Amino acid sequence: MKILSIHGDNPLADGRQSARAMKVRRGVQRLLAELRHAVLPELTLASGRRADLITLSAKGEIWIVEIKTSIEDFRVDRKWPEYRLHCDRLFFATHGDVPLDIFPEECGLLLSDGYGAHMLREAPEHRLAAATRKSVIQAFARTAAQRLMLAEWAAERNGELGDSIRDIVAGTRDD
Repeated sequence: MKILSIHGDNPLADGRQSARAMKVRRGVQRLLAELRHAVLPELTLASGRRADLITLSAKGEIWIVEIKTSIEDFRVDRKWPEYRLHCDRLFFATHGDVPLDIFPEECGLLLSDGYGAHMLREAPEHRLAAATRKSVIQAFARTAAQRLMLAEWAAERNGELGDSIRDIVAGTRDD
């Protein structure tokens, strides 16, 4: 299932996440934006795994944030060590109803209330190899650009863009 569709009302939402996970994500995204990270949700990695959030810092660091909304969610998901192969730092993010001691010490920890988040524990750095970094950044850029284009198309279709943007999207300003 693709994350985006030009036929839906919102091409940026795929509907796979629970309301609780979306609330955690929103708070974490706000924190990461304050830290000057470019944030992209739901990026499929070269391994075929899908990162809940992947970020690119102003310094070029790649972070992955895995969102967990319950003890059971954490216990059944054992794919998280594979994310380390695609990032410089790996974090878990959760909310206040989940006991924090279940999360491994070798990962960073973010606590979200839906309106913001706090970094409770820094993630240790595991620098990526140059070829892997290039591959992840290219996937990040291509996916972000595609989603932006689809969002523009959806907004244009729904009449949310002004005439100048509509002309650019339609190609009529290319003359």
